[in-house]
Amino acid sequence: MNKVETSFLHKNQFGDDFLWGVSTAAFQIEGAHDTDGKGPSIWDVFTSQKGKIKNGHHASTACDFYNSYQNDIDLIRELNIPNFRFSISWPRIMPTGVPPINQAGIAYYNKIIDALLLAGIEPWITLYHWDLPHDLEQKGGWTNRESVNWFSAYVEICVQNFGDRVKNWMVINEPSVFTGAGYFLGIHAPGKKGITNYLKAMHHVTLATAAGAKIIRNRIPDAHIGTTFSCTHIEPATQSSKDIEAAKRVDTLLNRTFIEPILGLGYPQGDLPVLKKLNAYIVEDDLNNLSFDFDFIGLQCYTREVVKSSLLIPYIGAELISAEKRKVISTDMGWEVYPPALYEVLKKFNAYNGIKKIIITENGAAFPDTLKNGKVYDIKRTHYIQDHLEQILKAKKEGLNVDGYFVWTLTDNFEWAEGYNARFGLIHVDFDTQQRTIKHSGLWFKDFLS
Repeated sequence: MNKVETSFLHKNQFGDDFLWGVSTAAFQIEGAHDTDGKGPSIWDVFTSQKGKIKNGHHASTACDFYNSYQNDIDLIRELNIPNFRFSISWPRIMPTGVPPINQAGIAYYNKIIDALLLAGIEPWITLYHWDLPHDLEQKGGWTNRESVNWFSAYVEICVQNFGDRVKNWMVINEPSVFTGAGYFLGIHAPGKKGITNYLKAMHHVTLATAAGAKIIRNRIPDAHIGTTFSCTHIEPATQSSKDIEAAKRVDTLLNRTFIEPILGLGYPQGDLPVLKKLNAYIVEDDLNNLSFDFDFIGLQCYTREVVKSSLLIPYIGAELISAEKRKVISTDMGWEVYPPALYEVLKKFNAYNGIKKIIITENGAAFPDTLKNGKVYDIKRTHYIQDHLEQILKAKKEGLNVDGYFVWTLTDNFEWAEGYNARFGLIHVDFDTQQRTIKHSGLWFKDFLS
């Protein structure tokens, strides 16, 4: 018997209050890129540029969730998943990023919220999952300090229109990823490069995170408010002092730079000297306005990184050694399969004072699917989820703070620069026909949650 058939995991082992869910993002699933008044986002523009996305893929249709949301909500209910995380498309609400408001966009998300509640599924809104309105990017996007005000106005509109029914809110998704990949490396939208763009975006996004949370708190005093961070377990390639110091700098960049100012600790400039350049953009009461007392922190962990010292890499003096070079098992994204990373990340973030609750708001894997006789087999993905749940259970048994687990993701979708090549879904999507088929992993998760 393989592990899938002999797994003794059951949701009851995690406690009655443990939160189970599945996560998605608007740009990756909705499609309908210019329907009903929606404006262009930075990702609409980025994907239209030759050579930016693998195989020239785009998300103009994606999973067509815009039109098929009711069918997908029915599938969520069929899978016994009680919580659904989705994001609001800012340019669908405000096509240019600022008023006027697109009432068709408001009506669309109202339909989703109402359909979820009718199905007995709790909606969890992410306010920003990377699709900045293109018109705002033309004004500098997140490098423009005014972005804090733009975002605050957008949050106000969302809370006014959805706050009567939605109690669970996530402000900004994975700031380290979209600022690093989009404003420093240029491999994600909007395709900007350079340390100056990155540092400006980093600071303004952190200010916007706290500002958005305060607006939700003022409008909905009993709201359950969080924000999410990408995090990765970091290990040095050797026990040499150079590699250990390099790993510390990478850990600071990837795991500490955004959470610590939110917790009132300021930027970790002592352990990553390049962050001292942020001081040029910090004014007046900024340091006091970076923090917020969140009800929960969402952690999103997929793998570990192994680091060696490298004088050739500017600012951090460190290089990641790929899973391929290390000849370890990896996913279609090239990420090492290393379940203990999740346990290590939980230990790391439990060491912070001020984090009330931790929820794993994304975890999953891209593996190829095998289609046979109308069924979809993805045993590797099922194993991946099981192995990571065992790491959470280990953490809980040791008394660590972890209160929920959301799988990434519901359906195969548009995976940013990877296009449709990397499949993460519990549900297979034929992108030619939009036919949905629940995979083996989805059926296993359904049984696990029953």
